[in-house]
This record gives sequence, C-alpha cells and structure tokens, in this order.
Amino acid sequence: IADELAKLQDRVPPFPSEVAVAEIERAFGKPIEEIFATFDRAPIASASIAQVHFATLRDGTPAAVKVLRPNMLPVIHRDLELLDAAAGLVERTWSEGRRLKPREVVGEFAKHLYDELDLVREGANASQLRRNFLRSPLLIVPEVFWDYTLNNVLTMERMHGTPISQVESLRAQGIDIPKLARAGVEIFFGQVF
Repeated sequence: IADELAKLQDRVPPFPSEVAVAEIERAFGKPIEEIFATFDRAPIASASIAQVHFATLRDGTPAAVKVLRPNMLPVIHRDLELLDAAAGLVERTWSEGRRLKPREVVGEFAKHLYDELDLVREGANASQLRRNFLRSPLLIVPEVFWDYTLNNVLTMERMHGTPISQVESLRAQGIDIPKLARAGVEIFFGQVF
C-alpha cells in the first residue's frame, strides 16, 4: 500500500505543459514571458495534485514553480463525499464503527487535503519552517518567492540534490547513510518539538 501511495507523490503522469502555462498566465494575468525570464515547459516532477517546472526569475534567480492540476477541486470534493458516505456506512453497520469515529477521520482528512490545495498556505508553512531552521547545519529549506506565488502557483528557490529514496546514488556520492539517518531523525524531532 505504501509503495502504491508513494506513486502519487511523484510518479503521476504530467498534465500538458500548455495547461500549466495557461494556469500560470491566468493566475498572474499576463504572458509567461512577462512573469519569468525563462520557463521550462517540460515538468521536472508530477504528483497527484500538482506538477513542478523549473524557471528563472526576472532577476536571474533559478526557481521551481509548482502548479496545481486544473479542475482538481470538483474531483476531490466528489471523492470526499464518497469517503464520508462509506464512513457513515461503517458507523451504521459495524458495532465498533461509531467508537472509531470514521466520519471525524474523513473530516480531518478533508481539512488537511483542502489545505494542500492552497499553495499560499503551503508557502507560509515553508517560510515558517525556513525561519525555524535558518541556522541549522543539517537542513536547508528553500526560500518562497512571494511575488511569484498565488493560491494555485507556488514559486520557490531551486534546490539541487539527490532524493533520499535513491540510496545507491547517495552511497556512490560517498554519503554516510547512518549519519544521514541520524540527521533525519534529529531534523524530524526538531520540527516536532
């Protein structure tokens, strides 16, 4: 199940680049050439609710631009209604159903999912995380470029690195995996506490 869910993170087929460009142009009210100095029309990543393109800001700063998939809200709303109906059925037909509060679980899931669809909120969370770890020797959080961010477009500093899931590539680069794991745990608990 985890492997299948992981595919939703970055292995979802991209939506057409013309659609991404149109979404950005509609959001900012001007042509893409007036927004960015360069915009790579080939997406670098595509996930269940958004995809990412590399771009260059007008001042020459390299950036990553996250664009929400268009028309996601009606699909998500319908899926959440189905989940809520299923949760109601569990409550009514299973003796333990009411105690587990499945409708409350679906409600909490819906709240977080709708938050995910607001890229300004995501940018605010990323900015707070950046402030929290500004002096950390373990973690660099990309800067959010607010002049290039709206509810359906998030523009951040472009980062270079190797995904943690590519263990063999990390080893080939001489990365100490146990040390990296310890740093990951420290970063995680630093965020929690």
